[in-house]
Amino acid sequence: MRGLYICNMSKKFVTDSGIEIKRIYEPVERPVEEPGKFPFTRGIHSEMYRSKLWTMRQYAGFSTAEESNKRYHYLLSQGVSGLSVAFDLPTQIGYDSDHDLAEGEVGKVGVAIDSLEDMEILFRGINLEEVSTSMTINSTGFILLALYVALAKKKNADLKKISGTIQNDILKEYAARGTYIYPPKPSMKIITDIFEYCNTEVPKWNTISISGYHIREAGSTAVQEVAFTLANGKAYCQAAIKKGLDINQFGQRLSFFFNAHNNFFEEIAKFRAARRMWAKISQELGATDMRAQMLRFHTQTGGSTLTAQQPKNNIARVTIQALAAVLGGTQSLHTNGNDEALSLPTEEAAKIALRTQQIIAYESEVVDTVDPLAGSYFIESLTDEIEAAAWKYIQRIDEMGGSVAAIEQGFMQTEIANASYKYQRAVENKERIIVGVNQFIEQESAHTDLLRVDDSIRKVQADKLKKLREKRNNDAVVACLKNIKNAAREDKNLMPYVIEAVENYATLGEIADSLREIYGEYHG
Repeated sequence: MRGLYICNMSKKFVTDSGIEIKRIYEPVERPVEEPGKFPFTRGIHSEMYRSKLWTMRQYAGFSTAEESNKRYHYLLSQGVSGLSVAFDLPTQIGYDSDHDLAEGEVGKVGVAIDSLEDMEILFRGINLEEVSTSMTINSTGFILLALYVALAKKKNADLKKISGTIQNDILKEYAARGTYIYPPKPSMKIITDIFEYCNTEVPKWNTISISGYHIREAGSTAVQEVAFTLANGKAYCQAAIKKGLDINQFGQRLSFFFNAHNNFFEEIAKFRAARRMWAKISQELGATDMRAQMLRFHTQTGGSTLTAQQPKNNIARVTIQALAAVLGGTQSLHTNGNDEALSLPTEEAAKIALRTQQIIAYESEVVDTVDPLAGSYFIESLTDEIEAAAWKYIQRIDEMGGSVAAIEQGFMQTEIANASYKYQRAVENKERIIVGVNQFIEQESAHTDLLRVDDSIRKVQADKLKKLREKRNNDAVVACLKNIKNAAREDKNLMPYVIEAVENYATLGEIADSLREIYGEYHG
């Protein structure tokens, strides 16, 4: 026993980011901070969840608009307070369902949206003024926003009242995820067009969700997730300011999107550090309005942490991650289904995931006080250390010329790849235990009752497109697409032209292709 004790004493304990964890932590003199006040370490609202719970979202979308609409109505009936739309791969990269490159992917990882007709079906029976809608879409985010605006107008909804978010974060696509279309410069121009348009026309819409989620899913550490996400946010703000926009206005509609993994205390500290850092970054960029200095964020539990082995274990993982997000002060939350390592989530898995949030909200009582872990010697020290490590990354990125330059030089990609490799080696060497994967393994029978999307969905969508093109005014569509190309050549704001096109039932692929002619495609 003595030998074992000595061995344990010599072991170095570190977080996922490599920050060493001490045996005990001592009090440190630090300024007293108030929630709802700069730099917002303790939360962006003075009362936090005492006055309003976070928005409970469930990310959903699969197959056709008809099938996804059924899932949305089910989730709303179960207590979801916001919808989060998942789109299939062709929709994400600007191809209609009948395009050759869409084969095998239609409706698989999200819903297929080809036109306003699909959007009308997707939100059938849903009041857009009462539901906040988040859309995880990037390179074609401007088209999906145009479709949502056109739909709202058809439903006679007040554009000043509709609320939601488009992810619209193209920089992390180049760095981590890969669903880009156009080169960085025109992509950044489209994003600032959206900022400008929404500022006057759809003021309650969050124009971008600057995403660390996919950076983390690609294998980054928590520190890298914070640093790269905030560096990207800084780049978007600089581009908007260069366009002549006021950060005190557009800064109020920025939102962020973070991951929640299993290292419970590091995740909580990560959220607190990110808030504090963004307050300082936005202030340095010229934000004087407190609302433009606030880091508002959505959290999704870690998809890459879910295991296909013993999938019911994922319920415990998701619970730990969701609790970390709440204790870290998230504004909205999606909890993953326990079966998502095997398939799209079944209705039962989605319900359990939602109930997890509801139990935390209504039974755990962690919402009764603001920032309940504030003052913890460990949490406060870890918050400081994550911030310090993230600032070092941001300084390196600034020295390279900012996020776009860092991505073009492959810096972020290399850092993420190295972190991912290091993590995988630790799992394979059993330096990191994953229950049911490299320890506590058992023989399992084949999994049943999984949600699968049939390849026939492509034909369903192709038939709908054929009928749409036969009945719409094709002369009007051709004129609208020409107007989009001219606006792109003349560097005009594209949003009014894209909205006019979708109102005339131009398809997503046709609009994306018209801009491919002008901007070209990015090949990395």
